[in-house]
This record gives sequence, structure tokens and C-alpha cells, in this order.
Amino acid sequence: MPVVGGRRAVLEAVRAGAAREVLVAGDARSTAGLRDVLEACREAGVPVREVDRFELDGLAADHRGIVAIAGSPKAIGERELAAFAFGQEDLVVVLDGITDPQNLGAAARSAEAAGATMLVTRTRRAADVTTPAAIRASAGALLHLTHARIANIARGLERLKGAGFTVVGLDEHADRTVYEAEPPEGRVAVVLGSEGEGLGRLTRAACDLLVRLPMRGRVGSLNASASLSAALYAFVLPRRLGEGS
Repeated sequence: MPVVGGRRAVLEAVRAGAAREVLVAGDARSTAGLRDVLEACREAGVPVREVDRFELDGLAADHRGIVAIAGSPKAIGERELAAFAFGQEDLVVVLDGITDPQNLGAAARSAEAAGATMLVTRTRRAADVTTPAAIRASAGALLHLTHARIANIARGLERLKGAGFTVVGLDEHADRTVYEAEPPEGRVAVVLGSEGEGLGRLTRAACDLLVRLPMRGRVGSLNASASLSAALYAFVLPRRLGEGS
């Protein structure tokens, strides 16, 4: 059962309907953030219990005086992915082997902020979305996203293409940058590879379009979550907001 620590993440757990109980340290300082959490709990009917701080220390490493006990989100599988009732302009983010929970959480936060409907991850050699570190790094966004957990990313991408998605892979070796390629219309799936190796060979082959971010500085690349955020806001969203070509 996930334990969510920190006021922002706890607030999102309550808003998402995932929080079963909220525990607050007796010596927690009353702030606007804490009051927002308590008000959300009252409106949602989530019980709040005051406890000693050492009890929270045993539940979460970085709790800031408040934690939520959340229900474990149920991931859907490949069959449910194929049958999912997607909207006409839904956005799906696919993570092909992100192993760092901080990167996973940050990527989920970017995906949810950009309006993604679903996050797709691998069942093996991938970070777990239910860990406190991942949920906290996502600022609670992981609790809002539908999560599909599948064994074979390339096969999952074929499922998405069968559902009318254009699959866009982020690849630093792509011929075109996000400013040179034509942003797709309709349903879009954006695929992000692992921190060190990028997209797997079969995953890359399953993409309809490969794009890269132009790097004008001295560093060779951005980290995974920063790359995803840049691609979503520079490539995918402008057309949907009426600002692209």
C-alpha cells in the first residue's frame, strides 16, 4: 500500500480519490499548504489523524509532517490497453525502461501537466510507479494518470497504432528536430527511452516518427524527464492549442 509524503503529493492523493487516511504530525506548523490539504480531506471525507512525528518517520523518509495512506492503483494490462476507450485527441506517454524513480515521477508530472490520459511502462527493468519516491517526485501526478504496465513495449505500441495513435519516439540520433518535423494530429503517443541507452531497437522500429531536441549548448543531452517535457510543450501541444502549423 503506497505511502505518500509531502503536502503537495498528499493533496493530489486526496484530489485523485486515492487517499484512504491522512496522518499529520502533532507539531506540524500550520501553513496555507497544510490548510489546503485538511480542507480537501474534509470535502472528500478522508479521515485525518494526528500522530507523533516519529511515526511518520517510520513511514516516509521525507514527509514534511504529513503523509497519506493510499490505495494501490491498479495497472491495466495489454488487453485492456487495446480495448481502452480513448478520446479523439488523447495523449499517451510511453516509458521504455526508465529505472530511476525520480525520473519516472518527474516524467509522470510532465505528462499529466500536458494533459496525458495514460502512462505506459514496462513490467521488467523499470521503476515502480507505486514507490513513495516516484509518487513524491511526480507531485502526486502518478495518482491521476491511468497506468498501463505491459511486458513488451513494441507490441504495446502496435496496439496503440491499431487504436489510431501516431507514435512519436524521442531519439537523439533522429534526422529531424521537433522544429523540423510536422506535429501529428489526433491521438499521439510519445515514447521516451531509458536514461542510458535511449529507445530499444524494436521500440524505435515501431515508431511512426522519430524526433530529437536541438542541443545548442555544450552538454550533449537532457535527462529523460526534461527531454519529455520539452518535446511535449515544443512539439505536441502547440498544434492542440492552436499555435502550431
